[in-house]
Amino acid sequence: MGFVILPKYFLFCLHINRSFMLPLHIVLVQPEIPHNTGAIGRVCVGMDCFLHLIRPLGFHLDAHHLKRAGMDYWQHVRLAIHDTWDAFLAEVHPPHLFFLSTRGERSLYTCSFQANDALVFGNESSGFPAPFYAHYREALFKIPMPGTHARSINLANAVSISAYEAYRQLALA
Repeated sequence: MGFVILPKYFLFCLHINRSFMLPLHIVLVQPEIPHNTGAIGRVCVGMDCFLHLIRPLGFHLDAHHLKRAGMDYWQHVRLAIHDTWDAFLAEVHPPHLFFLSTRGERSLYTCSFQANDALVFGNESSGFPAPFYAHYREALFKIPMPGTHARSINLANAVSISAYEAYRQLALA
């Protein structure tokens, strides 16, 4: 297949002949569009971080578009698939959760990231499941959009922006 589901004991960052490995978890809650997930997988490979998908997924993992967007990188994605949000939390235990949403009131740029934190993103059409907004209100952040005509940023772009901000902070720490 072109992906790997990592057992939980591999979900810790290890030094692998690299000068810097990003100890970060990217989490997509019920993603719907294979192109976005493939592009996010490619970003995760480039940044050497983990990608977690929370079911249900809006596509099959062997979908042509998923692999096409991830290109030949998809086989290198550190991918874990979780049946539920609670299963993700039970397996990974990230020290901090940062939820990125247009409904966030505080800017992404106010976050202080630490090793093994998780950046969590809702799906393309409806964002997070409704209970997340109340339960994780204090961990909800937005990407500033100074333009007056945009209501949101593409999911793959939002992941890139957020992950590289975490990288900037962690690589310089």
